[in-house]
Amino acid sequence: MSDFTVHLLLQTSLVQVRDVVCAGTCRHLGEIERSRRTELVFPYRGTYVRHLEDDLVVADASQVIFFNADEPYRISHPHAGGDASLALTIDETLLREIAPAPLLHEGTPPRFRVPRLRIDPRTQVLVAMLRHSLHEGIADPLEGESLALVLAQRAIGPRTAHAAGASAGKRRLVDRAKVVLMGDVTRRWTLADVAAEVGVSPVYLTQSFREVEGVPLYRYQMRLRLARALDLLGEYEDLSRLGQDLGFSSHSHFSAAFQQAYGRSPSEFRQLALHAAPPRGER
Repeated sequence: MSDFTVHLLLQTSLVQVRDVVCAGTCRHLGEIERSRRTELVFPYRGTYVRHLEDDLVVADASQVIFFNADEPYRISHPHAGGDASLALTIDETLLREIAPAPLLHEGTPPRFRVPRLRIDPRTQVLVAMLRHSLHEGIADPLEGESLALVLAQRAIGPRTAHAAGASAGKRRLVDRAKVVLMGDVTRRWTLADVAAEVGVSPVYLTQSFREVEGVPLYRYQMRLRLARALDLLGEYEDLSRLGQDLGFSSHSHFSAAFQQAYGRSPSEFRQLALHAAPPRGER
């Protein structure tokens, strides 16, 4: 039986959107795989590690992963529980029009020069909106295409995306710290806990994490929790319980953090998602 379940949410001449769910039962390094076309992949649940020839990428909900056409890679799963991603394929001519020129190699098909970019919270909202509206049949093809293209533009836009910086050694260190955090997003980690897990001093970890990711480690962990909340909002009647299950100290803490990140309270976002309206600033 395949470890993957793939749901085709949208297929037009310009855009394909798939929801890819992996059970994560295979924990060792998988076989070599290749994408037929270049894809923008948005993890929204769980985590996995994508191994390239000379690099690896820890995939989580804070970023978009670029799967280049015909580029070999392997996948491993550091934690049980599986993962899920929204995969977006865009017409090649349109993708070149959307993507800033420095991001793409020359030639055909288009291939990205970097393996990933960090996305901001509002881009995470667009991922959730697109997935929900297509899953529930709320958006027609025209609206689905429009939301998908807005998502792509925001994910790779120079003002809303961030490429990993620093040396390869620091990036590997930060990736190890991210895997630690993703092992239990609800745990109230201390800086000393995470530093001990990856074998460096708290000061060095703090400096390295900010240099690589562009945000402090504590804020990164908060975004992981909030991204999980986006995924789970439709499954909880009691939003106070959701905040509690995600490790927030109170409903007011959860609601305030959600509001600050996404511009709306959890209840407002859930109501918004039912009507599939684009987030503020994206209309």
